[in-house]
Amino acid sequence: MEPCPSPFNLADYVLTAGRATPDKVALAVLGPARAERWSFARLEAAVLGMAGALVARGFAPGERVLLRLGNTPEFPVAFLGCIAAGLVPVPTAEGLTEPELDRLTPLVAPAAILAGPGVSLPTAPPCPVLDDLAAMMDHARARYTMGDPDRLAYVVFTSGSSGTPKPVAHAHRASWARRMMWDGWYGLRPDDRVLHAGAFNWTFTLGTGLLDPWAIGATALIPAPGTAPEALPLLLKRHDATIFAAAPGIFRKLVAADAPLALPRLRHALAAGEKLPEALRARWDTATGTTIHEALGMSECSTFISGSPARPAPQGTLGHPQPGRRIAILTEDGLAAATGETGILAIHRSDPGLMLGYLADGSPELPLSGDWFLTGDLVSAEPDGALRYHGRRDDLMTTGGFRVSPLEVEAAFHGAPGLAECAAAAVEVKADTHVIALAHVGDIGKDALAALAEARLARYKQPRLYIPLSALPRSANGKLDRRALARLLKEQT
Repeated sequence: MEPCPSPFNLADYVLTAGRATPDKVALAVLGPARAERWSFARLEAAVLGMAGALVARGFAPGERVLLRLGNTPEFPVAFLGCIAAGLVPVPTAEGLTEPELDRLTPLVAPAAILAGPGVSLPTAPPCPVLDDLAAMMDHARARYTMGDPDRLAYVVFTSGSSGTPKPVAHAHRASWARRMMWDGWYGLRPDDRVLHAGAFNWTFTLGTGLLDPWAIGATALIPAPGTAPEALPLLLKRHDATIFAAAPGIFRKLVAADAPLALPRLRHALAAGEKLPEALRARWDTATGTTIHEALGMSECSTFISGSPARPAPQGTLGHPQPGRRIAILTEDGLAAATGETGILAIHRSDPGLMLGYLADGSPELPLSGDWFLTGDLVSAEPDGALRYHGRRDDLMTTGGFRVSPLEVEAAFHGAPGLAECAAAAVEVKADTHVIALAHVGDIGKDALAALAEARLARYKQPRLYIPLSALPRSANGKLDRRALARLLKEQT
């Protein structure tokens, strides 16, 4: 792809396309009775007003601003307003508790906190808390602070599913790099109406649901806070959504009844956040007549492997590296893995979408193995270059001396009658002895599951424990929480 222009400002770039259609709807927050609509002109005016208010209060470029906001338009306005002024926004999940905030806030040392009503704050905020957001958006407008595209633009926290959340520092150029997804994943067009079912603070929603549609001049549709997943089909139909994006858990809920979904304007759907089961993809295809295009990504680089309308992923694979990406599959020794050999997915340090690093003592540090950032995802390459996913390096289960991917175990049960969902984890049953346990949801018994395992899995991969649950533990964004699952299964044994 073309190099990022310089000087550059992420907020200016994201809102440039909308200036050609100032009266077009940029954002619609979809409620049960009515939608709140923001035109591109109104959106940019609010962003620059927010920037002007922050500058007027004396905050300097490079200072960090903690965002404690809900799923309302104030969130993207504050995010882009900070960046327009040269400040560094730090989005955080609305549901974080005071103790969690007390641990995370010192990692970013904010100069201010932008807060919405009813959202928790650190126990003793270390900086001013600004909650007069409406007045700030109406402030006299600032100009965009232009500069080096490699300078720090924003910080997001990793999900924490593999341990303590880390502050991920991204450059302004990260938004430009997302153009590789327009054709490499989305098939995005200016006339699209993109409905994303996630929370604004999630990088999947923030990028795919808001920033990317705006950067091409398309409309972003967001369900109002508290919208139940069961209401999404009606919203998709009523508001003429052409692209639907969500985590696999949302798709699972929408097709739970195996009933047709009439979505006449929908061209296709997008999934990310965790591996999409092939059986779930097939159920969606049957229910809607449209395809789900899956992507693999992470907070540190957004998505970079995907299927797309122009190049669908071969069955059972994630798809191909997006054009312009530079990736490798490395062995534990750091050598290139052979075709078909499972290895660690790595991203070259030159990828413009790769983070600046994890924030430490105020500066980002990028951990590398040579010139490569190791993602921790295990993949193998097919002869045509498509990648097959084998789980996270730290999720692999060790039992009887063998390393087993939980995804491989789970795949053996896909399509089982009465099974709603399942997940595998290693459980310690006595000192230094681990066995594979399968948590399962739905109307199916242990004997039926064990029979499937015997028919489809080698002996060492078969679960020894089958534990029924009412639901699998998930994060606020709908991702399977494997750490919580392991703890839950241990309590059940």
